Amino acid sequence: MSDILIAAGIILIGIIAAYIVAQVFKWLRKRADLTESRFDDILVLSIGKPIIAGILFLSFFLAMRYVAVPEGYAWIVDGKYLNAVYILLGAWVVSIFVENFIKLYGQWLSAKTESDLDDKIIDILEVTVRYIIWFVAILIVLSYLGIDITPLIAAGGVFGLAVALAGQDLISNFFGGAIILIDKPFSIGDRIKIDGYLGDVESVGPRSTRIKTLDYQLLTIPNSKIANSVVTNYAMPDVKLKVKIPVSVAYGSDVHRVKEILLEISRDAATSTPYILTDPAPGVYFLEFGASSLDYMMVIWAKRFNMSWEIKDHINFEIERRFTEEGIEIPFPQMDVHMRE
Repeated sequence: MSDILIAAGIILIGIIAAYIVAQVFKWLRKRADLTESRFDDILVLSIGKPIIAGILFLSFFLAMRYVAVPEGYAWIVDGKYLNAVYILLGAWVVSIFVENFIKLYGQWLSAKTESDLDDKIIDILEVTVRYIIWFVAILIVLSYLGIDITPLIAAGGVFGLAVALAGQDLISNFFGGAIILIDKPFSIGDRIKIDGYLGDVESVGPRSTRIKTLDYQLLTIPNSKIANSVVTNYAMPDVKLKVKIPVSVAYGSDVHRVKEILLEISRDAATSTPYILTDPAPGVYFLEFGASSLDYMMVIWAKRFNMSWEIKDHINFEIERRFTEEGIEIPFPQMDVHMRE
């Protein structure tokens, strides 16, 4: 009877000690919240519950030594099983610490970006790290208890290889997304060109990136392809865009007057329309003597990369109107044939 009372007293002491420790850690969490550093919050959060669980398990283990254990269950009071439990509690501490470290600092980093890809990567990292830590801890416990873990390691290797082969494309796309996140060749809303496909970035996911083409069709491109392709970003380093408009006039035209007219059209458009910049100023260049025309190039700067069509439409209408007023001929392809008699 006295042994049972001793065992009950040990368990009671363990419960009281666990309660005191819980209150201490509650106070420590409040103190940690007052500091600027997040490391102390992670540390307190990581070791609080495992220590409480360890105290309760230790009190139960010590109490069992004063209780008659039924035959066949004597292993319960074997010290190596207590050590095995503490190995698992250590894994618990490490798992909570690493998960919260990734979560807190990962959220801090992801808050600086517009993409939700980094949030998804952080979630995947949390789950992956958790399973790796617990798998290693279980292997250590089994090895400590004298159980052969070679088949488990071999099975784990075969399983990992099978998963890697089956999910090769998925893994390559995932790491391609990570490269996009780190390198940041574009952001949501940027207009980009990839392998001839032109459109605005709608989203960047763990497997693929979606862009909306100029025809308002949604195009899904695997991240691995983007990571290995040349990407043209029309929104970087800034959102303005150089628009080139070729203009041809017939031979016999006054080349100086044509250039003056084109400059007038471009400068008037820059001051009267909301989508053309005055700085950099528009330019006109007489480029070459073509096969059947004199060729110019107008260079106009759009305020945004998605305004080129509006600019070309406005400029072309003005060119047609002014050339008609000035009597300047816009040539068409022609060929002179001379016949001998």
